[in-house]
Amino acid sequence: MVTKVQKWGNSQGLRLAKELLEEARISVGDEVHVSARDGVLVITPLRRVRGRINLEDLVARIPEDYDGSEVDWGKPVGNEAW
Repeated sequence: MVTKVQKWGNSQGLRLAKELLEEARISVGDEVHVSARDGVLVITPLRRVRGRINLEDLVARIPEDYDGSEVDWGKPVGNEAW
């Protein structure tokens, strides 16, 4: 795909084809990490957990009074190594 860098307000931007984004599994509104390596732009989708929620968002939703104590599941049955 060939495109060109264009001015958007005080920034510059690229328009990317829908098919290209689908192939990269990136949707409108997704967060991406953009870096430059040896003169090449690299656009990487941020890792997602359960759709569009990341780990930090999930952890922030844990109640302050949550008791994360250990649960006894009984004796090992099979080849579990404890």
